[in-house]
Amino acid sequence: MMIWRSVVGKLWLTIMLLVAVVLIILGMFLLQYIDSAFTNSGDVKVLFVYTAVIGFLLSTFFAFFLSTKITQPLLQLKKAADLISQGEYRTRVPIRSNDELGDLANTFNHMAEDLDTLIRDLNHEKDHLASVLRSMADAVVTFDAEGQVILANPHGQQLLGRWNELEWLEEEREKGNRGRNRSQVPGPLFELYRTVLREGRDMTDKVHVQSGVWSVVMAPLKSNDTVRGAVAVIRDVTEETKLEKLRRDFVANVSHEIRTPLSMLQGYSEALMDDIAASPEERQELVQVIHDESLRMSRLVKDLLDLARMEAGHMEMNLIEADLESLLRRVHRKFLVYAKERGIRLQCMLPEVPLRVAAADEDRLEQVLTNLLDNALRHTHSDAEIILSARHVTLEQKRYIEVKVKDEGQGIPEGDLPYIFERFYKADKARTRGAASGGTGLGLAIVKSIVESHRGHIQAESTVGTGTTFTLLLPVEAE
Repeated sequence: MMIWRSVVGKLWLTIMLLVAVVLIILGMFLLQYIDSAFTNSGDVKVLFVYTAVIGFLLSTFFAFFLSTKITQPLLQLKKAADLISQGEYRTRVPIRSNDELGDLANTFNHMAEDLDTLIRDLNHEKDHLASVLRSMADAVVTFDAEGQVILANPHGQQLLGRWNELEWLEEEREKGNRGRNRSQVPGPLFELYRTVLREGRDMTDKVHVQSGVWSVVMAPLKSNDTVRGAVAVIRDVTEETKLEKLRRDFVANVSHEIRTPLSMLQGYSEALMDDIAASPEERQELVQVIHDESLRMSRLVKDLLDLARMEAGHMEMNLIEADLESLLRRVHRKFLVYAKERGIRLQCMLPEVPLRVAAADEDRLEQVLTNLLDNALRHTHSDAEIILSARHVTLEQKRYIEVKVKDEGQGIPEGDLPYIFERFYKADKARTRGAASGGTGLGLAIVKSIVESHRGHIQAESTVGTGTTFTLLLPVEAE
């Protein structure tokens, strides 16, 4: 504003000086003309009129010329400022003089250059932050004070999309959140979001959505001591939660399995030490119980070590071409006597074509079949039937040998089927094994590890009260 006033003042001063000079020159010319040529007063008046017109025209011309020379740089400054306001930060003003207008243009160019540098740095940081957000495996979502989503990385967008399609959103709206839409805070995060806005501090929580578990860290966005929103970092911890639960269950089950035989060993050994047994037969019976429980503990430790080696990939496998027909008949003969003692019909149904696989460990496969038949015999009542069968099948253009162990036992509840291959999992409390059965609760977990080490698959189908069928798929060709 001060520069503009200075320019205008100089403009008018220059115009007045020019007018004065023109009038002085015309006056001198007029006096000379009067003295030498004119004596008539009418001619003098005409001369004065001509002089005034000429002076006005000259003053107007010089005023317009000077005004154009001064206002043109100002118009260029205004145009450059408009371009910068529209995002053209590389706009510059040409410097054509060394006066105040030149200094103004130079200062404007420096300001535009600094602004351009600042904007480029901000864009660089913005791109860097966007790259970091895109590369994060966690979901990052930012909400404003109204609950609207203002920023989300790709994982956050996918998560919000999945959560917005769940049926519980309808239930949330029925409970009073009818004004919420798809772009607002999802139901699982709503209470945490309100608490963060109200208290203005970071908070952490775990939310359960269907079968998944999510860890949420939410922090407030503050501006001048006012909470204007919240940012949430959401991580899927479903697997970690399952592993932690498995670890706790494993420790509890191992403790239980070891505590039972230890208690019996301690009790019967103390009975022997106190000479409670009155006869050699009773003493022999106590010793037999101690021996059986020590064998049970030995089997438990052996199964645990085998399972640990299998899961770590350190299990030794002697893979050779194997004849499954002879293996199945051998296992069938091994359990045939035990099945007759229990009054159970054990049948072996094999095709006439050879059952050979290119790479298999017969000892490990025999361990698999032994575990499955032992489970079937222990949970099948008398006068029932167990069928051991095998056949060739083709799935997805790959040849397999399908081995089935089908019993007519009590069956497994449908809700327990997905977990029967986990360590120590007891599918049916009514089927809890006794000490005489010698089970450790690790048999099916070991079976699954052995089958998968052969690049095979195992699954179970069961109906309570009807029976259970275990199906093994072993690839015929080597990898």
